Amino acid sequence: MSAPPALALPLRQAARHILQHHPRPRCLHTLPRRPQPKPSPTQCLRQQHQHQQRRRAGTFTGNARALFAKHPLQVTLAVGAILAGTAALAYSNYLYRTYILAAFHNYPDAVAKKLRRALYYTNTDLQPQEAIKYYRQALQVAEEIGMDPFSDEIMGVKIQVSKLMEDVRQIAKAIQVLEILRNDSLEWLRRYGDLEHNKVKRTRVLAKCVGIAVKQGELYGSAEIYDRDVAEERLVWAVETVLKERQRRNTLRASQGLSEAQLQEQEGPWMTDSEVGASLEALAQNYEAKDQHYLATPLFLQALALHPTKNCHTVVLMNNLASSLAQQSPRAARAAQAYAVSRNIDERPSGPIVTRETMIQNAQTWAQKALDVAAELQPPERDEECDLGCAVATHNLGEFAEMMGNVGEAQKRYGEAISVARAIGFQEGVDNSSERLRKLKGGD
Repeated sequence: MSAPPALALPLRQAARHILQHHPRPRCLHTLPRRPQPKPSPTQCLRQQHQHQQRRRAGTFTGNARALFAKHPLQVTLAVGAILAGTAALAYSNYLYRTYILAAFHNYPDAVAKKLRRALYYTNTDLQPQEAIKYYRQALQVAEEIGMDPFSDEIMGVKIQVSKLMEDVRQIAKAIQVLEILRNDSLEWLRRYGDLEHNKVKRTRVLAKCVGIAVKQGELYGSAEIYDRDVAEERLVWAVETVLKERQRRNTLRASQGLSEAQLQEQEGPWMTDSEVGASLEALAQNYEAKDQHYLATPLFLQALALHPTKNCHTVVLMNNLASSLAQQSPRAARAAQAYAVSRNIDERPSGPIVTRETMIQNAQTWAQKALDVAAELQPPERDEECDLGCAVATHNLGEFAEMMGNVGEAQKRYGEAISVARAIGFQEGVDNSSERLRKLKGGD
């Protein structure tokens, strides 16, 4: 081994000598810890209680209890607002997923994106020009990607455009959109409707055309257009198409021995009785507005026969039927009876002419039936339509009694009509019945 350096040993010894004769200085700021006296048992319990209070005060539950104890009303309102906000957020998310996204699940994403923007400017922030722009873009994209122009989805978009025009009172443009859609659909039916593989599609497109024609009849008869002749033409076409198609399907089912389910599988589902009745009722109202009650009566009767259940609309139909019956001439009443029996609007009337008294008695019977049906209905089935129907039917019974010369019965009915109309806030009914009652009393 090599020897240590010459200066290494003397330096270590010198350092040891310095440490032995000069100890580390003591810090003057460090004081010895004073001994703590042991607390008494009472002090221990008090300290433990204070510690528990501090722990409780530091928790969320403790803070909430203390805050509620000081401000019970404010805390309750705040909690209610928070819960309401949370529920609203959850419900909004549910609506978005259920009604917004689900409504467009049949559309490709590119088309659905445009339609969502269009509906936003239709239902949320009404801006017709922006909505129309996005509807057009949606239809253009649908055409580019090859969607069927006569599918329910695309026809539905065009019908929605027409509805938007109607909502902003652009009735002429609304009619124009429906005219184009109806003409295109009828052309498709003429060219391809009879093909074997298009049976189901033919039924669906034809039903759409009927609905479009009924809507056109309504729009042509509106105050902005008021073209009664065209309105009647569209409604007559709709009713004739409905009846012809029903007859065709009945004949086909009988000739081939098909059940209703088999017929629907082969030809597709046709319009329900309620939908057929609605088209008949629309034409009846058109005739009624033109005082052609002998044409309106059988249509109201057929619509009533097709109505599925007794509800408030049944009350309206019965009352309309009663009104039409009472406003016919005896000769027209014979025609109405022939139509009602045959259920064919093209059949010529025959048989004896009924008397005016019989006609008014029939009207009274239907008006009273309307009141009886309304009396059987309870909420929620009974609604405002029932109340209005009762007021009008009671007034009509007064007029029918007046026609028959029964003044006392007429006064009674007019008084009841005034009470019913006033109770439901139907001011027009109050005015009409009051005026008839004043004239009747003045004639005494």
